[in-house]
Amino acid sequence: MSYLLGVDTGGTYTDAVVLDEAGDRVVASAKSLTTRPDLSAGVGAAIDAAIAAAGIAPAQVGLVSLSTTLATNALVEGQGGRVALVFIGFEQAEFKRAGLEEAMRGDPVLWAKGGHNHGGGELAALDLDALRAALVEVAPGVSGFAVAASFATRNPAHELAARELIREVTGKPVTCSHELSAGLNGPRRALTAVLNARLIGMIDNLISSCHGHMAHLGIDAPLMVVRGDGALVSAAVARERPIETILSGPAASVAGARWLTGEKDALISDIGGTTTDVCLLKDGLPAIDPMGARVGPFRTMVEAVAMRTTGLGGDSEVHQEDGLATRLRLGPRRLVPVSLAARDWPGLVHDALDTWLSQDATGDMDGRFALPMWRGTAPAGLSAREAGVVERLENGPVRLSDAVRTRLDMPAMMRLVQRGLVMIAGVTPSDAAHVLGRLDSWDGSAALKAVTLFARRRNGRGDRITDGPRPLAQEIIDQLTRQTVDCLLESAFAEEEWADQPEVLARHPLLRAGLAGHSGILRLRAELALPVIGLGASAPSYYGAVGQALNARTILPEHAGVANAIGAVVGQSSVHAEGLVSSPGPGLFVAHLAEGPARFNEREQALDALRAALDAEARAKAQAAGMEDMRITETCDLSEVEIEGQPMFIEARLRIQVSGRPRIARG
Repeated sequence: MSYLLGVDTGGTYTDAVVLDEAGDRVVASAKSLTTRPDLSAGVGAAIDAAIAAAGIAPAQVGLVSLSTTLATNALVEGQGGRVALVFIGFEQAEFKRAGLEEAMRGDPVLWAKGGHNHGGGELAALDLDALRAALVEVAPGVSGFAVAASFATRNPAHELAARELIREVTGKPVTCSHELSAGLNGPRRALTAVLNARLIGMIDNLISSCHGHMAHLGIDAPLMVVRGDGALVSAAVARERPIETILSGPAASVAGARWLTGEKDALISDIGGTTTDVCLLKDGLPAIDPMGARVGPFRTMVEAVAMRTTGLGGDSEVHQEDGLATRLRLGPRRLVPVSLAARDWPGLVHDALDTWLSQDATGDMDGRFALPMWRGTAPAGLSAREAGVVERLENGPVRLSDAVRTRLDMPAMMRLVQRGLVMIAGVTPSDAAHVLGRLDSWDGSAALKAVTLFARRRNGRGDRITDGPRPLAQEIIDQLTRQTVDCLLESAFAEEEWADQPEVLARHPLLRAGLAGHSGILRLRAELALPVIGLGASAPSYYGAVGQALNARTILPEHAGVANAIGAVVGQSSVHAEGLVSSPGPGLFVAHLAEGPARFNEREQALDALRAALDAEARAKAQAAGMEDMRITETCDLSEVEIEGQPMFIEARLRIQVSGRPRIARG
């Protein structure tokens, strides 16, 4: 008998679940804290605990599959490695489109002459000598490269040449934009390539951690990773294209929710430590976002479930907003809960909290700690001020005020946080839940002290923001409920064809009055027509109030806390290849192949050539993924216009998709 092992690595917890393949049931599950930057400890602890609880031998595991929110969280929080963009054949104005300039965050951009036209013809030769000199200069300060050339999806020659040169000169990972999308939007392809390059180190670390522990236990089984559209891909593919794992965790949660509840129509809301992800389940399937996955401020060209992701989770930062009245806001940045920090560094946290509580005034950085995330030698590539902050953290965590000594140190600290080198500990909803007795996972006494300290802050009137820790804790939880309701309502309105401003409608006074059951001269009533499936370890603590606010049925399934890990192993494996046939002139048809454009005099000849190339590419991917019982489907989107009553061919986009279950090791 074979068992399936699903692993989900989130910002706070790593979950593992063992499923009985034959009985189609959960045998055991386990949780451990996600350990950064070395993920192997958390992954290993979760796997060991799940296998022990299942009472099986590691050799009985026939398939291991990973889902993760690490890529999603990194993009929401602005984290990831420092990269360089090789931008070939583009104008300066195009760099400011699609959020590309924002995504680069000041990282180096290497402008290069070259590129092709819409028909695949070369506009200018690629200057490899100039590019070589630029690569030598920037390589020491970056972890990888992204390459984007104009119309590379029509002819990838310049991207491929640049990739070979980068590998020769630097030996570092390279992402080519044409391999991530067949779309024409050059700046958005470049954005997708940049984000992919940022994530390579993070996802490689996760896969290596899981592979290493499998080898340690003697698990000889395929390792799969959940893609953002819910399909399973091989670990090798995920290593090369980690951008496709954005929304991996949410996609797995959709599959897990469907498997756990049997519901066909529902709003699925998955709350983690960093984000809340909402997706519509309709007729048993999630919709695929036709515009490409959007995470945080970025719209990528990655196929993924139509998911709304917001920076709201159990570990979200609690902000006190300016103004006369007391108002709170949560997220989007994740903090380490004070109660969790106190579990690992009790002396530091309790001594500091006691000192702060003994004083009359509360400072802006009181209740916060800086936690170094690197191991061993200090990180390279730092500015002088960043290096000064790092030096103060070389002996371990300290109070934030001890690491940030001047006003100019704070921007340096935030850059270290963005790179994932430092995390800040502070008050979060998880701490509030400890104060109210809804959670008891970590150090509840530290949570009480931290929330008490936060409650002593002053508003614009000079009054304390609340009367004590419990009222503040309740207000934090109420704010989480309000922001979750906003997210669910935005998702609901986004599915209504007539609702063109979901963010505005979700907060409209008439809707709020209807949800509250207003009865005056007008009697108003509003409700969510679908049930809400609440997922995540903390969902039982929060989602009862969310359902009440929406007048909706709330479903909190058994094993909701490990739904992502379940979804990781119950999905299908899927790969595809996509290409284009264009017509630059009458009687001329161009098949845009991987090795370059091929010209034909007949449309069907061009389509046949493209079909054969894509079929071979898709089958090779499927075989590399160890797929069984392959099903091949073809879709062709034909674009034509009518001129003088006759159809005129513009282009045809062909897609070959291969689906099936991944191979499961037997015996």
